[in-house]
Amino acid sequence: MNAAKRRAIFERLKAANPAPTTELEYDTPFQLLIAVLLSAQATDKSVNIATRKFFPQYGTPEKLLALGEEGLAEYIKTIGLYRTKAKNAIATCKLLLERHGGQVPQTREALEALPGVGRKTANVVLNTAFGQLTMAVDTHIFRVSNRTGIAPGKNVLEVENKLVKFVPAEYMKDAHHWLILLGRYICVARKPKCPQCGISDLCEYKAKTPAQ
Repeated sequence: MNAAKRRAIFERLKAANPAPTTELEYDTPFQLLIAVLLSAQATDKSVNIATRKFFPQYGTPEKLLALGEEGLAEYIKTIGLYRTKAKNAIATCKLLLERHGGQVPQTREALEALPGVGRKTANVVLNTAFGQLTMAVDTHIFRVSNRTGIAPGKNVLEVENKLVKFVPAEYMKDAHHWLILLGRYICVARKPKCPQCGISDLCEYKAKTPAQ
């Protein structure tokens, strides 16, 4: 895919959704970090249902740490892998207080040193909470990047590096939100909704779903 076509794709995505953001609900960088940590292999909707119950009362590192692993587990047991996530979240609170004065660090290295925080989670927090030009590649973005031809790659890191290289600079801040929403609602895994897609004529996917 050439640069002009990529630019046209992001122009359209921006025109359709000028201010995209995460569907996770949060008020602070800390709450976003915890929400993203909980969202691995879970839907944003299921995470929001859980965090609405404990963020109002336990929405800081100090208060969540005081709640403890078992207490948090009770709130998030509707989410997959909840015991591991509860353990990681509480350990993360402890390290934030010990190493960072209770603040969420603004570097990928410091974030990835927190329990349960991988590269994707770190990139989401850096981008969404702090406005850094990072690209968090999940299964949706990986699929969209390969299927459309925007940034094909054999693995998540390859796709991330290509997106960072190829997405025009003025669209980088919001690009991961546009791509994730496209993958979540239009360019879905089994039968992409090509007739409803605003970039279908620019997409290089050969086996497009025909209009009914």
